[in-house]
Amino acid sequence: MRGGAILVATMGAMGAFDQLGAAQPRINSVPLMGGAASIGLGLAIGRPDRRVIVVDGDASLLMQLGGLATVAERQPRNFHHFVIRNGTQFSGFSNLATPAEDIVDFAAMAKAAGYRGASSFSDAAAFSEALPAILAEDGPIFTELRVTPPPPIPGANTQFEIPPQQFVRMGAEAVALSAWLAERGND
Repeated sequence: MRGGAILVATMGAMGAFDQLGAAQPRINSVPLMGGAASIGLGLAIGRPDRRVIVVDGDASLLMQLGGLATVAERQPRNFHHFVIRNGTQFSGFSNLATPAEDIVDFAAMAKAAGYRGASSFSDAAAFSEALPAILAEDGPIFTELRVTPPPPIPGANTQFEIPPQQFVRMGAEAVALSAWLAERGND
């Protein structure tokens, strides 16, 4: 289903894609919390021949809501923006509440900013069924998936990469993505 789409992930999505072994073309927006949409937009503009799939988090999107307007202004037809909404930050560890969780309507905000389409799902089966049609649409398309966060683990021994290591990783991912795209050309 992904084909040759470029995958841009943030925070929690990065960990999930690491566990799934998601391969190139891929880059993570870590430690740039909130930067996934902007990185994805740059890739979508630079490579209009490739679909770009951004997998964002609700807390990350809140940090840079202006990204919605910037994406909408450029209208990249190859841009799909997914937000995993679990209402927490540092999910599975401390599960800090995401600010304004009860009042923010991300899909309405994306639509108001100018995305071509925006939808929200709280049922994984319904989302799975709709996904092929969502990916077939011209972007920019915004899709929110509401999920239950994993339970917190108070006092868990967290082995986070520290920012310098995260920048090194992100830099290496950018080099690898660039090489992958140069090798594959337009195929």
